[in-house]
Amino acid sequence: MTGVSDGAFSLPTPRLRQFVRGYEGYWLSGFPPGKHVGMPSTSLTVIITIGDPLEIAEASHPDQHSTSWTSLASGITVVPCTIAHDGNQHGIQVGLTPLGARAIFGMPTAELGAWMVDLDDILGADARELRDRVSSTPDWRRRFAVLDEIFSRRAERCSIHDAPMNPALEQAWSMLAGNDGQARVGDVAEEIGWSRRHLVNQFTAEFGITPKDSARIARFSAAHAILRRPEIPSLADVAAMCGYYDQAHMARDWRDLAGMSPSKWRASEVFTFVQDSTTPELADLAV
Repeated sequence: MTGVSDGAFSLPTPRLRQFVRGYEGYWLSGFPPGKHVGMPSTSLTVIITIGDPLEIAEASHPDQHSTSWTSLASGITVVPCTIAHDGNQHGIQVGLTPLGARAIFGMPTAELGAWMVDLDDILGADARELRDRVSSTPDWRRRFAVLDEIFSRRAERCSIHDAPMNPALEQAWSMLAGNDGQARVGDVAEEIGWSRRHLVNQFTAEFGITPKDSARIARFSAAHAILRRPEIPSLADVAAMCGYYDQAHMARDWRDLAGMSPSKWRASEVFTFVQDSTTPELADLAV
């Protein structure tokens, strides 16, 4: 039996685009049961399931055990997670920027770290309303409108002006994580007028990962986006396109960040190619 999939992608309303990278709805049915790797990403992840919960077989944080979630939020990590599935998944994945963590969650990205937490613990009644309304709404466009409404409301309540991110850190993040990992940490420190050590300390306190790791994840995510396509260039070409020294360099990063080589991931991943994502890092966890 061949699995079937359906879904949709949407950007948020314009006033949310500095906080939310996009919404990806997914519905997958009839695939072989198995496990799926949730990849590291430069976005924070929010999952709202529709129907059955998401089963996390192996979490990114070493102290977090296997868990089941109807909705969750997670920070930025350099370690993959493993999702057990019965061949069916249905829900929405949201990618938040670090500014979105402050504006919608009311906390810096580092406060979540590698942990997955129940969305109720962060958004309270807003999370329950979000889950109930998304589950009872029959089409993707209106589901995404619910997300826009509730996230806009959160952003108005948790104004980033009350606890703004240091502008130098915004610039550093943009240079390192927003440039496919091409910037050098020393050059970024010089550009913003900080010592390298001060940059590392402040950056890690805000984002929960080091500047070097943010660049590694950005390169990895660029490669992952290309490798999700049904037809791909050679791995050597992918490495060159994404700023790696060579294919071996890319393979080392993949083993560190995904737990396997790019070719092994292509061969083993069932859900990878069922839906072409408009944005590179969405679908890293749930689809």
